[in-house]
Amino acid sequence: MKVLLLKDPKEDDCGQDPYIRELGLYGLDAALIPVLSFEFLSLPSFSEKLSHPEGYGGLIFTSPRAVEAVELCLEKDDKTEAWKKSLKEKWNAKPAYVVGSATASLVRKIGLETEGEKCGNAEKLAEYICSRESPALPLLFPCGTLKGEILPKMLKDQGIPMESITVYQKIPHPGIQGNLKSYFSREGVPASITFFSPSGLTYSLQHIQELAGDSIGQIQFAAIGPTTARALAAQGLPVSCTAELPTPGALAAGIRKALHAHSCC
Repeated sequence: MKVLLLKDPKEDDCGQDPYIRELGLYGLDAALIPVLSFEFLSLPSFSEKLSHPEGYGGLIFTSPRAVEAVELCLEKDDKTEAWKKSLKEKWNAKPAYVVGSATASLVRKIGLETEGEKCGNAEKLAEYICSRESPALPLLFPCGTLKGEILPKMLKDQGIPMESITVYQKIPHPGIQGNLKSYFSREGVPASITFFSPSGLTYSLQHIQELAGDSIGQIQFAAIGPTTARALAAQGLPVSCTAELPTPGALAAGIRKALHAHSCC
């Protein structure tokens, strides 16, 4: 069965995208189409904050893009040496809270230890942070323009100080329409399509509806997490599968189960 994932391809240490590999283990023929691009914002301001770990109680990362913003700050401002010599050590004396294994892996690559990576979404991470000792200084939260309000609200309600800074915004990938058209003409209507964010859904749904036509009802729609699942439901689309965790293994297992249940009907 053919499965379409609306995300950027990312190779792991084995040289293959882990989502493609995990789905392949179930005999599913998966393809990737990126639907989002990113623009980075406020990097000079963010770089200044990274230079003063003494002013913060820790870091919060809920997306790989926020970690990329750290890397860009270090590269653009020639701070790589300062980071290696002292800043990294000072930040490592404080917690770096993360959502998901992909984000955690990137945080570790810049030399920071992570906490909370098994929390599958921002709400669970907020619960985890609230269970820890409350910091006297604010947690620094680099985020996107479309960040959810659940985590900031939960921390505020618990009296945990937090300072957010918007460091990126999502924009449509310039090749969405052409890539989707090429896929549908080559492969036909897939058995399943997975969305990885509400933004990805917004930018691609109309194209998918036009290309699938009357066959749209044959597609099993899957979501990487509850926020994306709610966005699908808001569009009136049936959600056949929401990954229990935002990981390749959990998504692959969920899609296989949904497709199996559908074929048995």
